[in-house]
Amino acid sequence: MRQSFKYRLYPNKRQQQHIDETLEHCRLLYNRLLAERQEAYEKSGKTLSYVAQANSFPARKDAIPALHSVHSQVLQDVAKRLDKAFQAFFRRVKNGEKPGYPRFKSFGRYHSFTYPQGGYQIHDQRLLHLSKIGDVKIKLHRPLEGTIKTCTIVAKNGHYYAVFSCEVEAVPLPSSQTMMGGDLGIKHLLVTSDGECFDHPQSLRKAERKLKRLQRAASRKKKGSRRLKKAVRRLAKAHETVANQRRDTAHKIARHLVNAYDLIAFEDLNAQGLLKNHHLAKSIADAGWHQLVQYTTYKAERAGRRVVLVDPRFTSQDCSTPHCTYRKTDLTLADRRWQCPRCGVWHDRDINAAQNILHRALVG
Repeated sequence: MRQSFKYRLYPNKRQQQHIDETLEHCRLLYNRLLAERQEAYEKSGKTLSYVAQANSFPARKDAIPALHSVHSQVLQDVAKRLDKAFQAFFRRVKNGEKPGYPRFKSFGRYHSFTYPQGGYQIHDQRLLHLSKIGDVKIKLHRPLEGTIKTCTIVAKNGHYYAVFSCEVEAVPLPSSQTMMGGDLGIKHLLVTSDGECFDHPQSLRKAERKLKRLQRAASRKKKGSRRLKKAVRRLAKAHETVANQRRDTAHKIARHLVNAYDLIAFEDLNAQGLLKNHHLAKSIADAGWHQLVQYTTYKAERAGRRVVLVDPRFTSQDCSTPHCTYRKTDLTLADRRWQCPRCGVWHDRDINAAQNILHRALVG
């Protein structure tokens, strides 16, 4: 399986300039390739392929000498990214989804470039050699595992990172002979069928006052000024802190679940549809349900566990008592506990839903 390892880079000023210039060359090349595809389709009704555009790079380098400062495979990856964007666009059109046609990248909207095969090498566990850039200091805070397949350099909020995509072997954990159904919610981020509760960290809510203050400060600055850039950078770092806190919580809960259970069941929620509820949208987005399920899934895959997604309909309304088929159709969000009139059992809303989720996973 593939797993990514992310490390902080500490380039000097000259190396930072080279990285930023590489990003700009890649952005301009991406836009040019997109324009050529559009032009070809308007003229002939056919789009250009990845191979046709990649084969044009030697001639492009002769016409644009600045491209010689970028590794050849990095340029090829730009064409590959655009090709993947068009493939995803055609897939969405075929499936009747919102198409989302590939867009031109404006200045500051292209944040990474990739070495797909070569052009990079780690020296002495402290230097990362990047072709056309040099030896950049790297902080290997944890060991790399498996076989490195690609190296992506990311520039984000004034910081630089190296992301290695590695092919790793599965490391199965001993069987625990236990199973769990999890109900994702707003009051509690996760409630298990065993009654264990994981609190909602509310990272966005807690940082809301600071974010509003930074947003107001940025809005008062003159457009194009250095002070505006500094204010925007401070705002972006505050949002990054919130995202990191949410990500940290998801990692810790996912690791706990994978270590404890052989089978983990979640609801197959349509988070985008739920965000249309303007009363709960901010809390739902702050919870990061999809992120938690995603992290649990990939950790479970490597550990030899199973993650199952089930139909979320009526999990809270159905009585979880065995052989009882009662469904409380008048249940509201304010009802946290309810009694089944058929079997007489009192249910905690969230635990009842988690037990129904586990039952549906086992039946499925």
